[in-house]
Amino acid sequence: MATARTADARPAIDATLVRRLVDTQFPQWAGLPLELLEPAGSDHVIHRLGEELSVRLPRHAGAVGQAGKESEWLPRLAPHLPLAIPVPVGLGEPGFGYPWPWAVSRWLDGEVATVEALAGSSEASVQLAEFLIALQRFAPEGVLAEDMPEDTPADLTLRDRATRAAVAQVDGAFDAAAMTELWDTALGAPGWDRPPVWFHGDFHTGNLLTVDGRLSAVIDFGGLGIGDPACDLTIAFTLMSAGSRAAFRAALGVDDATWARGRGWALATGLNAYTSYAAVNPRVAAQTTRQITEALIG
Repeated sequence: MATARTADARPAIDATLVRRLVDTQFPQWAGLPLELLEPAGSDHVIHRLGEELSVRLPRHAGAVGQAGKESEWLPRLAPHLPLAIPVPVGLGEPGFGYPWPWAVSRWLDGEVATVEALAGSSEASVQLAEFLIALQRFAPEGVLAEDMPEDTPADLTLRDRATRAAVAQVDGAFDAAAMTELWDTALGAPGWDRPPVWFHGDFHTGNLLTVDGRLSAVIDFGGLGIGDPACDLTIAFTLMSAGSRAAFRAALGVDDATWARGRGWALATGLNAYTSYAAVNPRVAAQTTRQITEALIG
């Protein structure tokens, strides 16, 4: 039990800690104002640092490898992608009781994308398809799937038990029979039989930024990996409507099997978030209800 409690322990992260870490490890940025960003994601505590930087500290052990991975790969990816991404400019070390690596990245202006603004936009959907095409085509010399961290979402079957349990848990709120049929179809679909490609790994509405109502940036590459790109189809069910989803699929050239697996990813991740947070967070409840419903529509 002691081991489990230690593994689950989350360090206290406040402005005083962040200030000390930045000022001692990156004195060139000492004294720049810090502003806590809320709501932040479940993996990191994020502060804006001055006008041009952000500081991201992992909240829990499951996010520890993300800072190093993003620091290594995002500067290489950025020149090849049609939307801006947050390029790291410094990798911090543990200190002052905080146990893990952390990162300083370039700040990206923009508002988080919304369904209300973009769900019906085929233009935005095609832009997202073009982003994924560019990401999937990135092929640095000598990089193989086994070179990437093992915590990337390469295998949908690993979520089978948790997803079936979640389907049973939410029966009544959603159509359990339809969800089970979708899930069985996703697991039964042929797997990715082409060379592994890069995927974002957490490609949903909350990780897109807009400026003046137009897509401007993609953020949070903690799930970045190489393998089956079906997980990135989640965006079709978190952001898009039926018409814009069709434009997205056509522009990306997705076959039936990959689309089925993508619907499975949308269902699995939507159910996970719904069962974990919907009861205490109305915003998550609304977002995940839409995600699950759109995945059932297809």
